[in-house]
Amino acid sequence: MARAPLLQLTDISLTFGGEPVFENLSLTIQPGDRVALVGRNGSGKSTLMKVMARLVEADRGEVVTPLGTSVGYMEQDPDLSSFETLGDFARAGLDEGQDYRVEMAAEGLKFDPDRSVATASGGERRRAALARLLAEAPDLMLLDEPTNHLDIQAIGWLEEQLKATKSAFVLISHDRAFLRALARATLWIDRGAVRRQEKGFEAFEEWRETTWAAEDEARHKLDRKIKAEARWAVEGISARRKRNQGRVRALQALRAERSSQIRRQGTAAMALDAGQQSGKRVIEARGISKVFGDRVILRPFDLRVLRGDRVAFVGPNGVGKTTLIKMLTGEIATDEGSVVHGTNLDIAVFDQTRAALDPDASLWDSLTGDPDMRVSGRADQVMVRGVPRHVVGYLKDFLFDEGQVRAPVRSLSGGEKARLLLARIMAHPSNLLVLDEPTNDLDVETLDLLQDILGEYDGTVLLVSHDRDFIDRVADTTIAMEGDGRAVIYPGGWSDYRAQRPESANEGTLPAPTSPPETPRATADRANDKPKPARDGLSFTEKHRLETLPGIIERLEAEIAKLGIFLSDPDLFSTAPAKFQKASEGLADRQAKLAEAEEEWLMLEEKASA
Repeated sequence: MARAPLLQLTDISLTFGGEPVFENLSLTIQPGDRVALVGRNGSGKSTLMKVMARLVEADRGEVVTPLGTSVGYMEQDPDLSSFETLGDFARAGLDEGQDYRVEMAAEGLKFDPDRSVATASGGERRRAALARLLAEAPDLMLLDEPTNHLDIQAIGWLEEQLKATKSAFVLISHDRAFLRALARATLWIDRGAVRRQEKGFEAFEEWRETTWAAEDEARHKLDRKIKAEARWAVEGISARRKRNQGRVRALQALRAERSSQIRRQGTAAMALDAGQQSGKRVIEARGISKVFGDRVILRPFDLRVLRGDRVAFVGPNGVGKTTLIKMLTGEIATDEGSVVHGTNLDIAVFDQTRAALDPDASLWDSLTGDPDMRVSGRADQVMVRGVPRHVVGYLKDFLFDEGQVRAPVRSLSGGEKARLLLARIMAHPSNLLVLDEPTNDLDVETLDLLQDILGEYDGTVLLVSHDRDFIDRVADTTIAMEGDGRAVIYPGGWSDYRAQRPESANEGTLPAPTSPPETPRATADRANDKPKPARDGLSFTEKHRLETLPGIIERLEAEIAKLGIFLSDPDLFSTAPAKFQKASEGLADRQAKLAEAEEEWLMLEEKASA
């Protein structure tokens, strides 16, 4: 016998500020559903979730949940004013004897239940709200960006909890890896319409492109029909008047249909200019360390960053990733060691706290108030990569409309604040880009665009992120900060790091360190990691290295093949000399790495055989 749905929305219509958010929307959530709710920033994902939770009342329509069905919503900004501690809030509403659920969630999500509400950060408050929802275990969980403010370990823990839960859930997230691991169906909000596909998120992009292609074809056919009918209206005017009037009315109906179609939101017109080329050596750190009180942030550590490197820093929250980057850029002094910068460095910083944005300033003032962006004598223009641009026009490039230009920054959503900060950063040429949690709150399409821009950027990138998919797409070196001041360097992105650490059971866990493979671009001081000799002639580190080298060699061969195909274009040098130069340097670099890796493998294999 079919089970009753947990939630049913019928003919929901909702309008904000004269513009419809939804019209005649109907959907059903069944027991056991695991649904990804996706769409562009501002499309209404969070609003729809609040309608499901009955926190926002629709103008028309019906929201039905069967008697006895519990629905839980993770609040983005929970009100904790009536509670003394985070634990008091998280335990509210639980039956006696269920407090252990909050303790388990607090350990997995990494917050202190005894922390005073008055001193708790916004991220800690959100984690307490998430712990409360998990502890309550309602029949239906509504999760709006649950991975924000979580590190990779906590994301991995949450992923496992949601895989094991018996509750149905609807999930909003920008984290592709998280969505791929959990979703079995996808709800897509696009221009007020909600479509559903009974496939996980991995099938979403193909579905979206197929839908849009069919839409474009239908629009093209309609445009051709309108053009043909308009030509008849001019050339066939001598026909009978009644027939003329009928076809004229039909033409007017076609034009009304065409004008009623809502255009898709474009992608932001973002661009990066690397400006003057930096020296080949961007940063060289030798023996740097840092201690705050009794807490060791970094033990003596060596790192060399060369022009064009993409270096990702991963590790638990509070382990010191941002501190290490600030040491490398010179913002924070080291306790020991030295940091030497290369020549001609122009540094741009994307700060995860959005500290560069004044919440009380308008979007207009946020751009014109930047001394480096002012155009002398023109209060309505800003300097963008050396070219004067009107403030409104430049903001439109980042998907802001004219109605938002004079609004305060505090009124923006998280994704809009991120786009505004990117607008400020991208106005200036830079050849060293520091991105501290850039993916928070950005939608999938904007993340795709940012990834493409970084791929074509001729400068160097230092990246802190908990988004595993984004790290894989961007980074060519990963530095794992593993606690107690240990930092270990690995070639490749997150998946490459994981492949070199097969002993780690949980994808979200950063395991105890072993010696990483050497790379010509980055080296770590491992003087304290003295491997014990093994009976077969290979040390533990050498045996681990011998096991990982074939995978590294295979990856280098694949990259060399791709670059060879790219460089085979006879017109590449004349049409895109910068790309040709970058690809040529990349090919030479990978060929050198391949030769070194093969030579090392032969040496270790001979030693093992002996």
